[in-house]
Parts: sequence; C-alpha cells; structure tokens
Amino acid sequence: MTDMHMQIDPSCRDDSDPGSLPVNQAMDQIMAAIQPVQAVEIVRLRDALNRVLSEDLFAPIDMPVSANSAMDGYAVNSADIPLQGSSKLRLVGTAWAGRPYRDAVGPGNCVRIMTGGLMPAGTDTVVMQEHVQVTGDLITIGTHTRKGENVRPAGENFARGDLLLRGGTQLHPAELGLLASLGIGEIRVNRKIKVAFFLTGDELRGIEGPLEEGTIYDSNRYSLYGMLSRLGVDIIDLGIVRDNRQDIETTLLDAAGQADVIITSGGVSVGEADFIREILAKTGTVAFWKVAMKPGRPMAFGKVKQAWFFGLPGNPVSTMVTFYQLVQPALMKLAGHAGDAPLTLKVTCISNLKKRPGRVEYQRGILRKNPDGDLVVSRTGEQGSAILSSMTQANCFIILPMENDGVMAGETVEVQPFAGLV
Repeated sequence: MTDMHMQIDPSCRDDSDPGSLPVNQAMDQIMAAIQPVQAVEIVRLRDALNRVLSEDLFAPIDMPVSANSAMDGYAVNSADIPLQGSSKLRLVGTAWAGRPYRDAVGPGNCVRIMTGGLMPAGTDTVVMQEHVQVTGDLITIGTHTRKGENVRPAGENFARGDLLLRGGTQLHPAELGLLASLGIGEIRVNRKIKVAFFLTGDELRGIEGPLEEGTIYDSNRYSLYGMLSRLGVDIIDLGIVRDNRQDIETTLLDAAGQADVIITSGGVSVGEADFIREILAKTGTVAFWKVAMKPGRPMAFGKVKQAWFFGLPGNPVSTMVTFYQLVQPALMKLAGHAGDAPLTLKVTCISNLKKRPGRVEYQRGILRKNPDGDLVVSRTGEQGSAILSSMTQANCFIILPMENDGVMAGETVEVQPFAGLV
C-alpha cells in the first residue's frame, strides 16, 4: 500500500501561519498607505462636535480680555494692605460681573467686587469677603492678602496670537466652549469621510423577520454601525449581500463609487463561498488578507478603485477586534485626526490565561480596582470568536504578544481600556 500525503494549509485554529502578517506590520502598511482627506468645509460651532479641525487655530483676543476678580470680595490697591495689624478702607462702589465700576479708586478706598467683575482702575488685589469686617461704608482688612491675589490677569488663559488648538484636533465639548469664549461661531473642519459597509453570507437574516432552519440573525450589521457612528463618519449601510459573485462584485463597485472606505464582514477566509478575495483581484488590489492575530486572522486590506477596502472576518468578536485594532486607527487618520494611540496600561492579571505562541491575542477582560485600590484585570470567561457576550461583559482587551505562551494569575499584562478607544 502506498502512503498518501495530504497538503494541509493553516486554519483559523492554528496559532502559527507563515502567511499571516504580524499585527504591527499590518498596521504599518495601512497607516503608510492612507493619507488624510484634503477637502475642508466651514461649519457652525454648534454643528462642530466630534469634527476634526482642519488647521491650527490662534487666539484672536486675550482671554480674559481684562483683569477680573476670581472671587467675591473687595478690590483694593495693594499699597493699602497693612504690613501688620489692620487697616480701614472706605467703600466707594460695587463692580458686578458685566457691570464694571467706571471710576478710578484712590488711596484708602475700595470697591465691592463680584466674581468675574472687572478690576477698577487703581486696584490690583482682591481681598476675599471672608477676610473683611464691614461697618457701614468702612471695611477693615488685615495682613492675610498678598499683592495680586484673587485676580485673574488679562491674558491669563492665553494671549492674542497664542496657539489654541492644532489642526487635527477632534472637537469635544471643552473645545467648543473654548471657541465660544472667543466669540468664534464658525470654524474650518475636514469633511466627513464616507464609509460603506455590507455583510456577506447566505445564512444571515435581518432582525425584522423569523429565522429559518440553518440561518442566524445578523449582529455584525449593528456592531459595525455602532462603532462607525461613534467616529462621526457618514455611513452607507448596504445591508446583507448573498454569497453570489456577481452580487458581491456589483455591490463592491457601487460602494467604491460612493465612499472613501468599504468595509465588509465575512467572505475573506478560505471557504468555497468566500468570493471577496477573488473579486478584489479583478476589481482592485489586496495588500494582505491574513494577520497574525486572534481573533481575526482572516482580515484583508486593499483598494477597490479609489476606495480603501477592509475585509473583516464574519465571527462577531473577530469583527469587533479587527475593527478596533486595525480599521478604526485608519479611519481616524483618513479623517485627519492627530490624536495619540489608544491608552494601554500594565496591570496585574488575577486569572490564568491560556495561549499558544504564534499570534497576538486580544482576550476580553474586566479591569477594576481591588480592595487595596490597585488596578487588576480578569478575563470574562470563554474567549471564542463567536461569543459576543465576552465583549458585552468586558471593559478592556488583554493584549498578549505573539511569543506569549500563557499567563499565570499574579503576572503583569498589558490592557487596552475600551474607554480609551474613542
């Protein structure tokens, strides 16, 4: 009898696959290829939340414009503050926020002043009201207050011409308030990028109808929509496309005509019905289609005409992991973000973690404080790529390097909090 030898290709279950690109190299390729959009638009400040500033922004005025009081008290000239004992000053008026005292304040006099009130001419210091005794139109002050105390000087926040915000800054509520404080009502921002996405699979059904035998509800459509919505992109939802070459090709080309980026879920592995790689070879280019990560090895990056293409695996957790680790940073760069990489922390793991060398693993974890107040992390339970509950229970990824062969409770691991991803 003759021995039969079969060629066995690496599968998603195998931890080592020479054809898989290391995660850092995949990220480097993506980020080297993608450049920020150049188109700019002018929007009203109220519509600018989460938009990306297109250029450096400089202060048009000093802030504050004039010196004002940091608290309720009495505006005095520091020359009238006693070096020892106490002094009496005559109260000659009141300075309200928005209603300044217009006259100059002479020696031996003072003005009642409210928080935000402009410092009257002739004064340079505010004595807080708790340090003052009032008798009719006279006040008595002691030695508690130093020259210039409790005063916000003109230009304390920034001076005219100072750099306020760099181009590439995403505008959050604090930035909107800062711009409003300067009277800026319109700003130049990068245009929103357009992202089209669709799912492939004859087994997928929308949540509106009943399931037939052998079918499943499509969860990835909603996970992807949610993750994209948080990035503030214009979303083109192309729904579910059946495992048919012509339908997939038509949808890809249609998406390429509308969007800057196309994202698919499913159809990039090695099954007979996984047509996307074949269609990309015909309609576009593929830089890579396997990454040494778990979950999420079958992940493709390339182009369809002028649109960037990301082909994500179909398992729900794999879709989310590959999106957060590889797609989201690319979309943010394309939109013009100049932000830092997501925050990671080194913390003690209180669970045993199974792993074999060969891939970077993104296990789902729960980051919390222990009774001593120290941050610790534990795994959420079963880590299968189809177990979406492992994401709903988690608040971080536990990142285990390629060469790691498991973790014993008490060892230090790197975690990436979900809160820092957006």
